[in-house]
Amino acid sequence: MTPKNKIFVLDTNVILHDSECIYHFQEHDIVIPITVLEELDSFKKGNETLNFHAREFVRELDALSGDHLFNGGVDIGEKNGKISISLEKQFHKDLQFNFSEHKPDHHILNTAYQLAEGHPEKAVILVSKDVNLRMKAKSMGLLAQDYKTDHVQDVSALYTGLRIEENMPEQVIEEMYKVPFEVEASALPIENPLNPNEYLIMRNGRKSALGVYNPNTLNVHRVEKTSVYGITPRNAEQTFAFNALMNTDIPLVSLSGKAGTGKTLLALAAALEKRKHYRQIYLARPIVPLSNKDIGFLPGDIQSKLDPYMQPLYDNLGVIQNQFPGSNTKNRRIKEMLDEEKLVISPLSYIRGRSLVNIYFIVDEAQNLTPHEIKTIITRAGEGTKVVFTGDIYQIDHPYLDSHSNGLSYLIDKMHGQKIYAHINLEKGERSELAELASNLL
Repeated sequence: MTPKNKIFVLDTNVILHDSECIYHFQEHDIVIPITVLEELDSFKKGNETLNFHAREFVRELDALSGDHLFNGGVDIGEKNGKISISLEKQFHKDLQFNFSEHKPDHHILNTAYQLAEGHPEKAVILVSKDVNLRMKAKSMGLLAQDYKTDHVQDVSALYTGLRIEENMPEQVIEEMYKVPFEVEASALPIENPLNPNEYLIMRNGRKSALGVYNPNTLNVHRVEKTSVYGITPRNAEQTFAFNALMNTDIPLVSLSGKAGTGKTLLALAAALEKRKHYRQIYLARPIVPLSNKDIGFLPGDIQSKLDPYMQPLYDNLGVIQNQFPGSNTKNRRIKEMLDEEKLVISPLSYIRGRSLVNIYFIVDEAQNLTPHEIKTIITRAGEGTKVVFTGDIYQIDHPYLDSHSNGLSYLIDKMHGQKIYAHINLEKGERSELAELASNLL
C-alpha cells in the first residue's frame, strides 16, 4: 500500500481545533461526514475560538466548492488532494449491536467504516482528537489517529529557559560581581550557544553567580535576587522569572511548572510592581468546565457561575495583599485598582474582545489553550503590551489537549530563540513541604 492511497475522515473536534486543517494532509483525500457539518452548524454563533473555527471552515469549504458539486471530490489546492462530503448511510450491521445510533460520533464512525469497506485498496483513517472515539474505531479494525500537525514531538526536551554551568572559571564569576556586572558571552567556556534571554547558573565550588544572556549587548548580565511587591524569590528559578517579568524590553514571557512553584503569584506581583508602565493589568484564565459542560449547567447567575474558576486568582492576590498591613499604601492600592478596573480579573473569553494596548496581560492555566488560541492572543497584543502565559503542561483539563498538543508547549517550542521572548520552567515547589511532597509522590 503506497502513501498516496489514503483517505482521511475528519471528526468535528479536529475542525474546531484548526479551521485550516484540510491543508495539512498533503496529497491525500479528505472526507467530511455530513454529521460533522450538522455539528458545525450548532457552533457557528458565538465569540469563542470554537465558533470562529466553525465559521471559517464552512466559509472555506464554500469557497473551495464554488459552483461545483462535491461528487467525486473538489480539489483542495496545489499539492493537496480532494475533499468530499459523505452523506448519511444506514448503520453498518457490524456497528448496530455495539454503538447507539443516537450519538453523532457513531455516525462519523459509521461513515469511516463504510468507506474502509468500500475502498479496500486505500487506507481509510479516522482523524479525531477524541481518544475514546479513536479507541472505538480501532476496536472495529479501523485506522484512527490524533491530529498532530501542531504537536510538540519531544516534550521531555522542551526548552527550559535556563542552564546550569558547573566548573565555571573563578575569574568569570568574580567578574560578574564587578561593575558593570557582566561578561562577554563569547568568553564563556560553554558548548552550545546561548539563546536570547536564556538564564545561567554559574558555579565553581562555593562560588556562584546568576546571569542572563542579553541578545542586544551579546553579554551575560548578572541577575540579582530582589523583592517584588512584597514577594521575595525563594530560589534561582523564581529570581530568573522576576527578571523576565520585570523587563519591559521582553513583551512575551512564559512560565511553566507544576502546582506550587509560584508561577501566577510571581506574574501578578511583577505586574503590580510595574503597574505605572501600563494602562491596565489583565489577569485571565480559560474556563474549562468539568465533563466539558458549559458553565450554563451550573446554578446561579453569571457571577456565581464564574467565581469558582476565578477564585485561585483572587487567592494569589490575597497572598500579595497579606504581605502588607491593612493601613499600608500598597495594600490599599490593590483594592483601589480593582475598584477602578486598573486591575481586571476575568475569564479569558470576556477579555478577548478588549483592546490590548499598553496592557500587562497575564494568562493563567495556558496549558488549556489550543495553539491557535495562543496565537490569537499574541497577535492581538498592541503597542506597549506585555503578555505572560503561565501553566503546567502536564496538568491539562481540556478534553482534546495533552502535553504535546496544548498551546503552552507549542509556544515554548516555537518561540524560544526569539529576542523578545523569555521562558522559565519552575521545578522547585515553594507552596509548602506538604504540597511539594504530594506533587512528587501522589
